[in-house]
Amino acid sequence: MSKKEQPGLRPINVGLLGIGIVGGGTFAVLSRNQEEIERRAGCAIMMRMVADKELEKARRIVGGRASVTGDANELVNSPDIDIVVELIGGTATAKDLILKAIANGKHIVTANKALLAQHGNEIFAAAQKKDVMVAFEAAVGGGIPIIKSLREGLSANRIEWIAGIINGTSNYVLSEMRDKGASFAEALQRAQRLGYAEADPTFDIEGIDAAHKLTIMAAIGFGIPMQFKSCYTEGISRLTQEDIRYAEEMGYRIKLLGITKRKAQGIELRVHPTLVPARRLLANVEGVMNGILVKGDAVGQTMYYGAGAGAEPTASAVVADLVDVARTLTADPEHRVPHLAFQPDRLSSIPILPMGEVETAYYLRMRVLDKPGVLADITRILAELRISIDAMMQKEPQEGEDQVDIIMLTHLTREKNVDAAITRIEGLPVVIGKITRIRLEQLS
Repeated sequence: MSKKEQPGLRPINVGLLGIGIVGGGTFAVLSRNQEEIERRAGCAIMMRMVADKELEKARRIVGGRASVTGDANELVNSPDIDIVVELIGGTATAKDLILKAIANGKHIVTANKALLAQHGNEIFAAAQKKDVMVAFEAAVGGGIPIIKSLREGLSANRIEWIAGIINGTSNYVLSEMRDKGASFAEALQRAQRLGYAEADPTFDIEGIDAAHKLTIMAAIGFGIPMQFKSCYTEGISRLTQEDIRYAEEMGYRIKLLGITKRKAQGIELRVHPTLVPARRLLANVEGVMNGILVKGDAVGQTMYYGAGAGAEPTASAVVADLVDVARTLTADPEHRVPHLAFQPDRLSSIPILPMGEVETAYYLRMRVLDKPGVLADITRILAELRISIDAMMQKEPQEGEDQVDIIMLTHLTREKNVDAAITRIEGLPVVIGKITRIRLEQLS
């Protein structure tokens, strides 16, 4: 067979589901870099069909360079389409369309982290049965190639832990609170005005978006099934300006982190506000940028930084997946990179640890009456629960007030011990209101 007759060199036909912000960026990048992409892939990658409910908008973007339909089923059933790119978001409709496309023998590229975190196990099983690929680099970290790094670049390593700022909206809010002294509500309003936050920002500020992404990274890093429902999730909406300021005074910054660690008893899987030493690179990832640290036993720490969202950064990852799929279309399915990096029959059943069994350090802020013996009562409770203090700061009372803030940083301890301590300390008559608890990670 001559080089020109090799099946891998024919044009690869792509169908795009949804031509919104990322879909439009994908169409633009694929068109603009057509020649460069063909040189990399070894064949032309052509956008042949676009499905979108807003037909006029889609036709305007496409400009006659691809056919446009309002019926997504027409696209996933078309015999002319080799790869379906799903960029419509959501879970119900997207899942149905992807499973139909897989049943029709089509490869999938998606940026849909919620879909994969919640239904990835089913989708990957269907894809394996049909010998098709599901590529999802754009689902985590926008244009940062973190999925490829975990699946391939770090495959010699036993991954020990992953910690990342993987939601740009919440990171922008925290940066505004620290840099400009804004309240949480003020910083969120700015993020909404600039288009960084949705009108309903719940998924971002309550950590759900980050939990979707962390679930995917944990599955690839440790070779476990997707387990989104087991991910502990806590957002930033209860953080105050006082906590941002006190953390800074003690040499820390507060970031919303997704953290997953391999422990002897199981896998930690958690998203929550976290104190990080200010000297760490991750503490200095500001605004809407993302940063992810991965610790491997051989390579040590590696860091991945870049734009975690946006039309063309995300499109960069989508098109990279198209190139990857095009390169391996003629490869024996048994020798492709597995969806979750480990062979499907070798996934681990190691459990996700309950949050009470997680071991980390803590920042505790409490409001107390300014009188003798208060500190002794608090430290006695901590000692009885085997919680040792690493550092402490007591603020001076305001003029005319008889209340002060005490801030404590603990050494490593189990979450359930801290829960018990907080309950007992809040029961002391000298303690006013609720104790603020923020977890602390040295990331070293």
